[in-house]
Amino acid sequence: VVQLTQNKYLNQIELAITNGEAIMIENLGQSLDAVLGPVLERAVLRRGRALVIKLGDSEVEYDPGFRLYLQTKLANPHYEPQVAAQSTLINFMITLDGLQEQLLALVVNKERPDLEEEKTSLMEQQNGFKVKLKELEDELLFRLASSQGDILADVELIEGLERAKVTSNDINAKALIAKETEAQIVESRKA
Repeated sequence: VVQLTQNKYLNQIELAITNGEAIMIENLGQSLDAVLGPVLERAVLRRGRALVIKLGDSEVEYDPGFRLYLQTKLANPHYEPQVAAQSTLINFMITLDGLQEQLLALVVNKERPDLEEEKTSLMEQQNGFKVKLKELEDELLFRLASSQGDILADVELIEGLERAKVTSNDINAKALIAKETEAQIVESRKA
């Protein structure tokens, strides 16, 4: 763990790159040191049999096991687009509502496991509905794209549209019932 404000932090980063270790740079501000650009870009070069990466003025031998983690205490960081594109941003911010929901789920699971099971199965069911609707949409788009000639003359396509419509209506009705049931479960959990 290093900070950009430390003396010779680049030496520690260089060691991590060479040895294939993970390193975290903490307490980042809104901007990054330009020296880290090639590391973020993963601009690895091949010199003979060795892999090297430019770090500052020198080229450092690169081990593929190297991992770089950047950490900030900023609530809503806005980095340059190229930095955001070259990295994965994860927000570990804990909210009071999220924490209350997790604690409530633990208590309800102890006192009324049937409610928590029903809530879990409803969530799985709703996720299944979303997946099924996406599959229907993809199938219809594929059939429309691959149909040749008059679309209205393609009986298989028309039957597929009818099946998709019936299935979609069925899923929407079940999703409405699931939302009502979920609202009842939430009320029961709060009681």
